[in-house]
Amino acid sequence: MSNTQTSSSHGKLIAAVVAAAVVVVLALVSAFVWPGWALNKNDTATSSQSASQNAEPNSKPTIDAVALPDGSSELLKAMPDTVLNFARTKADASNAWSSASPVEEYTVTYSTGDTAKDVTLIVAQWTQQDAAKTQYDALASAMTGKELGSGNVKVSGEQTGSYSFKSDPDDENKAVALWQNDTVVFHATGSKESVQRFYQQFPL
Repeated sequence: MSNTQTSSSHGKLIAAVVAAAVVVVLALVSAFVWPGWALNKNDTATSSQSASQNAEPNSKPTIDAVALPDGSSELLKAMPDTVLNFARTKADASNAWSSASPVEEYTVTYSTGDTAKDVTLIVAQWTQQDAAKTQYDALASAMTGKELGSGNVKVSGEQTGSYSFKSDPDDENKAVALWQNDTVVFHATGSKESVQRFYQQFPL
């Protein structure tokens, strides 16, 4: 008789455990599968909003690039029509660095259509990398603003030059980006935000 009672009690215990497990499973299904009341749906919205905010704003130009003049050199032809939402609006021969005897030198303007955001780019090329580095070093030493970024320029894993990004000491809203890539030196000026976006995406 006692064995029968023990078996009966044991069976009831198993049934109770199974029932409890079923209740837990159903609760979990209700919470996380359907209708999903325990899920924070705001996380998805927040993630989407963050992704949208982190995307590069205004990445396409709203104005057309001005064509280069006929007979342009290979260096000038290498200047991109657009960089993000900046379009090339002007390209002229320059002599800003004539004392350093570059082979060729140009001043190129990139604009979004808002002249306050224009970026003015001086680009020049030398026959030797050492000559370009000498010019880069001279220009870099003359930059006295607050350093906003610096490092090495690399192509296919090999260092081909250096870059420096500094604020304009005379206007905290403006900045200067300077970089050397092999035999070519680039010098970009304009508003701090424009120059930062521009030089980081410039393909050369």
